[in-house]
Amino acid sequence: MFNPFSRIPEGPTRTATQAVSVVILMGGLAWASVPFYDWFCRVTGFGGATNVASTGSDVILDQTITVRFESSTARDMPWTFEPVQREMEVRIGETALAFYEATNPTDEPIAGTASYNVAPYEAGAFFDKIDCFCFEQQILQPGETINMPVTFFVDPAIVDDREGQYVHTITLGYTFHRNDMPTEQAALDTPAQPTELN
Repeated sequence: MFNPFSRIPEGPTRTATQAVSVVILMGGLAWASVPFYDWFCRVTGFGGATNVASTGSDVILDQTITVRFESSTARDMPWTFEPVQREMEVRIGETALAFYEATNPTDEPIAGTASYNVAPYEAGAFFDKIDCFCFEQQILQPGETINMPVTFFVDPAIVDDREGQYVHTITLGYTFHRNDMPTEQAALDTPAQPTELN
């Protein structure tokens, strides 16, 4: 069996080299685990991850499914955030449009992004978003309220899936997290300092 440390003599140098190698390996695995997990969830729908589609479905079934909408905010996010409509019944394969409303009640601009998931988890692989406010950062000015759209459809393949065929209700949930204000926006929001005349 190949031993990469065989050329290093036994002793403290070899032990230190092995320890550093383990630390580097573990750091690399930790760094790679986040994008790998994200990829895995998107491919399998595991953990309620959804798909992204460029267009709607070519097939629309007579069968319907109920989609419920939930919302929450992270502890440091002062916005109020809720769905405009709590649930809707859509035909499987039909493109649907829903809105969430967010308000910034503070006296400062605040940036935020939304994380999301779908329940039950097995429905994630069949829930396709065409457009969503969660695809990009949102910035609300002091006192501003906006309606944010999400356009989606439920893939007709769900009716033939071993587990998906028993899903009659899908819950789409979003959580808004506060972000640092983008540099360009922060510069616009900073009042200009008066120029001193000599």
